[in-house]
Formats: sequence, C-alpha cells, structure tokens
Amino acid sequence: MTTATVASPPTPLPTAPKNATVTDPALVKRAVKAAALGNAMEWFDFGVYSYIAVTLGKVFFPSGNPTAQLLSTFGAFAAAFLVRPLGGMVFGPLGDRVGRQKVLAVTMIMMAAGTFAIGLIPSYASIGVGAPLLLLAARLVQGFSTGGEYAGASTFIAEYAPDRRRGFLGSWLEFGTLAGYIGGAGLVTAMTALLSTEDLLGWGWRIPFLIAGPMGIIGLYLRMRLEETPAFAAEIEKAESNRPKVPLRAMIVGQWRALLLCVGLVLVFNVTDYMLLSYMPSYLTSELHYDETHGLLVVLGVMAVMMIVQPFAGALTDRVGRRPVIAAGCAGFLSLSVPALLLIRQGSLVAVALGMGALGLLLVCFTAAMPAALPALFPTKVRYGSLSIGFNVSVSIFGGTTPLVVTALIGATGNMMMPAYYMMAAAVVGGVAVWFMTESAGRPLPGSGPSL
Repeated sequence: MTTATVASPPTPLPTAPKNATVTDPALVKRAVKAAALGNAMEWFDFGVYSYIAVTLGKVFFPSGNPTAQLLSTFGAFAAAFLVRPLGGMVFGPLGDRVGRQKVLAVTMIMMAAGTFAIGLIPSYASIGVGAPLLLLAARLVQGFSTGGEYAGASTFIAEYAPDRRRGFLGSWLEFGTLAGYIGGAGLVTAMTALLSTEDLLGWGWRIPFLIAGPMGIIGLYLRMRLEETPAFAAEIEKAESNRPKVPLRAMIVGQWRALLLCVGLVLVFNVTDYMLLSYMPSYLTSELHYDETHGLLVVLGVMAVMMIVQPFAGALTDRVGRRPVIAAGCAGFLSLSVPALLLIRQGSLVAVALGMGALGLLLVCFTAAMPAALPALFPTKVRYGSLSIGFNVSVSIFGGTTPLVVTALIGATGNMMMPAYYMMAAAVVGGVAVWFMTESAGRPLPGSGPSL
C-alpha cells in the first residue's frame, strides 16, 4: 500500500511593507547621475575661481602688495558665501513647495550665467574700480544660486536612494564635486603650464569662466529630464495639494536641534574642504613660495585619490554607520593637522604630497558620509528648506570665509601653522555634533516610509 505524499505549500516570498517605496534601480541611477553631474558642473565653476585666485588678484585689483591682492580676491570669494543663506531661504522653501527638480534646474541656470559673466568683465587696468564691482556682482549671483544647490542635490539623492544604500549612492554627489574640482584644477594647471604670464593675465584667465555657458546648457538638460522624488510626491499626495506650504518659522524654530547639529557638521566638513581644496593651492604659492604648477598638480593628485576612495567610503557608512566615519574624520583632523602641515611646509614634492594626501583621506570621511547624514536630520516636508538654511548659514560664516580668515591670521600673526590650528578647532566642533546626532544608516528618512 502506497502512502500519498502531500506537497507542502510554497513559502511565500517576502513582501514589502504597505508604506514602503520600491524604486526602480534604473531610475535611481539616473537621478544620482544627473544630480552628481550637475553638482560637478556647479563646482567646476566655483572651483576655478579658487585655483586661479592669484591671477585674478592681479587682473581685478590695483597693483602693489601681492598679499593685499590675494586678500581682495578671497574677499570677493567670501562675499558670495554671505548671500548663500538668502539663496537658501528662497530656494529651500521653494523646493519644499513646488518640488526639488524645478529648483535644481533654476540654480543650474543662475550659476552658469554668473560664472560666464566673470569671463566677460574688463580688467582693472581697463575700467578701474568698475572691474572689482562687476566681479563682486557676478560672485553674488553665483552665491545666491548655490544657496539652493547642495541641499537640493543631496535631498534629491537621499529621497531616491534605498535605505540600505543611501550612503553609497549619496557619496556620488561628492564624487561629482571632486570631478568638478579636478576639471577646474586641471584646466588651470594646463593654462599655467602652457601660457606665458602675459597671456594668462591678458586673456587666458577668461577661458575657464567662458566654458560655463555650454556647461550650463548640458546641466540644465540633465536636470530637466529628472522626475520628482518619491518622498516629495508622497508628501504632495498626503497634503492633497501640489503646493504644500510650510512657514519659514517652522523650518527654523521647529527644527532648532537638527539645525544646530547641521551647522556643526557642515562647519567641520566645509572648513576642512575649503582649506584643502580651495586655500592650499594659494597657500603653497603665496605663503610658501612653492612653484604654482607643481602645487596645483599635487592638489589634483590628492583629489584623484579621493575620488577613487569616495564610493568605497560611502558604502562603508552603510555598513558601520555615518557617526563612526564622521567621528574618525574629526579625530584625524584633531591629531594629524599639525604633522600634515609640517610635512607640507618641509617643501619637497614628496613631503607636500604626503601631507596633502593625509588631509585628503581624512576629508573623505566627511565627503562620503555627509550627503546621506545631513538630509536625514530633517523630515520630508521641511527637508530642503531646513537643510538649505542650516547648511548655508554654516558655510557662509565658517566655510567660505576660511581662505580669507586664514590668510588674514597669517598676515597678523606671522604664524604659518594657522591652517592646522583652524582645522583642529573645526574638528572639535564637529566632534561635539557627532556626539549628539542620531545614527541614520539603514533607516527610513524622517517623515517617510521605508525605501527598498
């Protein structure tokens, strides 16, 4: 007698929670690529100004004291950061009301227009005081538009990314930033090597700025092809309106704790970022009298190494968390800033490369973690606005003023170690912020359901 065998019912496949968002990987990839490429174009424009600062000082300001010229150039650089909070207060709430994609397209247009305009300004020798005034006006347009850029791009990627891969995907935003910096540095380095001093001062310096026109058209095309984020679309549906309005007061007072954490994290991120990538080329040239081309090549090499490491560090934040990675960066800058700068001051190419390389690898701790950590501080309905305000206030007061403040401190004290001390102070502030922040790796964004 045979016994019938009853087959067990198949094990049901796991289903996503009802409130979970399942995003198309191809769509996520396109969103990350467009945001990162747009950010690269923005920072190509912004970075060129830093790398060619010594030349711009001679073009736009009266001849005389080279240190005064450099201070004036960095003063115009810093002025753009002073209007960034205004741009953040305009573009951030607008991004929470009409959508992230539309605002990111507008910031792309304005940034490209401001940069292109710099390439058309006559020199101080031609029109006198009108030259630095026009330079300042163009820089203010750049700064205002950039007020809505980083917060919007990081928010866009964070809201598209699955929870378990947000660190890795977010790290590509700063990969784009580094690519933009490398593009700007590479072009300036090539011009410095190939053009005579007279040609560089006469017309060569205009080339990087004039490139912004076609680059802006490409960036606008990429961003116009983006679709709105699932988190924002869900917020619109929840509000039963396509224009959910949140008072500015709610973005500030209602998020005061998250804003303080944002300011502290952005402070250490941007002070070290602008110190290494924007100020150090000029420091090597004007303060240490290092060969200009070699100094730029060292920075270019450091950024290339950072680009290679960046995605791996972003993936690491998904595994071990954002807090440990950011904390490691703060500890590293606190303990290694002085030794690294002493190596740089030693002057040999190997020593400079080692010192800059150490600082660059420490900076990756921030560039890899911040694009995912910062948007996770705020709920969806105020994320773009609150992040724009906190990010830009911190950048304006501490980050963008770094070259100006450090140059002035060196001039006032004669102490060439000021860059190291400034980075150490920033690391202390960042460490306090890390202590109080909540781990966000692998978790849904505040105000949103799980994203798979």
